[in-house]
Amino acid sequence: MKIDPHLEHYRIRGGAYDSRPGATYGVFRDVPGPCGEKLNIIADDGEETGWEHVSVSTRRRIPNWLEMSWVKDRCWGAEDVVVQFHPAKSNYVNNYSVVLHMWRHTKDTFPTPPDILVGFKELGELA
Repeated sequence: MKIDPHLEHYRIRGGAYDSRPGATYGVFRDVPGPCGEKLNIIADDGEETGWEHVSVSTRRRIPNWLEMSWVKDRCWGAEDVVVQFHPAKSNYVNNYSVVLHMWRHTKDTFPTPPDILVGFKELGELA
């Protein structure tokens, strides 16, 4: 996991959410997102759990695909695979209704489905 230097200006310093500049974890508040919404980002480097984790929230709505992709690119490399889980209903935790989470396991390579299950790569991006 990496934290893009662009986010450093928004890192919370002091108090319960304190993290040192350059740390691969922390809380970043009111980050201007790619769609004009301010994003709150909480990053955990997985040192204790083996799971890198980033949560993304706004004040009014659930983050969209563009915002989640933008944050992914600021916390992980272009070739890193991260996931959003839909757990069993009995394992749901929903403390805040406008937050989404991304995860990356630090010990194992996460399997991904074949490209053909998404579309035809040779067609490129279609409008």
